[in-house]
Amino acid sequence: MRKTFRLVISCPDRVGIVAAVSQFLNERSGSIIEASHHTDLEQKWFFMRHDVDAESLSIDVDTFREEFAPIAEEYNMKWYVKDSEDRPKVILMATKESHCLNDIMHRWHTGELNCEIVGVIANHEDLRSMVEWYNVPYFCIPVPKENKMPAFQEIEARIDETGADTIVLARYMQIFPEYLCEKYKHQVINIHHSFLPSFIGAKPYHQAAVRGVKLIGATCHYVTADLDAGPIIEQDVIRVRHSHSAEDMVRLGKDIEKLVLSRGLRYHLEDRVLVHGNKTVVFAD
Repeated sequence: MRKTFRLVISCPDRVGIVAAVSQFLNERSGSIIEASHHTDLEQKWFFMRHDVDAESLSIDVDTFREEFAPIAEEYNMKWYVKDSEDRPKVILMATKESHCLNDIMHRWHTGELNCEIVGVIANHEDLRSMVEWYNVPYFCIPVPKENKMPAFQEIEARIDETGADTIVLARYMQIFPEYLCEKYKHQVINIHHSFLPSFIGAKPYHQAAVRGVKLIGATCHYVTADLDAGPIIEQDVIRVRHSHSAEDMVRLGKDIEKLVLSRGLRYHLEDRVLVHGNKTVVFAD
């Protein structure tokens, strides 16, 4: 892959932002490979993502940060620039279901996801052999019902010691405590079926089959203290028919869950997701 510097910006909207950034890059011989802009007219907020050919630039990434800072201050920007060769560290979390976990591991193993998977945390032993086939560390941390906090403190320690900057709940069936949601804000990605709030609790696909639904789907989002209500990264649906059994719907549901989760994770890893309040702007490729 071509090495790029990825510049991501959000700030109050005003005239001159694109011109200022373009002039900055032009003065340093920067060739823009991909450019995305969006203005939220209601919030009067501007979003930008640029991929700049690193070889074309006359400066390195540290100098880029130093020299761009005055522009960022002038326009009151929230911003960062990343070297595309700096691979994010990802830790996955799972319970017993393997479809989302295995899909991500396979995509990573074949080079589709540009990241480093530093471990898998699970509260059961069921998936150990699959994970260890990929030569990825497996941490089994049971979460007892009577007192979950020590388990989550151990989980926190594992995340921190691996240096993970992205946590993926690949059908992890425990609720993240509020303090971890805050500590890892916009770093924890979850997947769930899109029936909520219609079919709450166990066996949602079976409930949906009884109701005769015609569409099933999945939602990938950032985890917040408000359960399943964080900023949405990606969603998709698949049509079902009256002839589909509950078991068919479970199978189709798993297909759409793993597709939406992997797509959402890739958008996150490529810095295509910008969060503003509880809403996202996603510059999908």
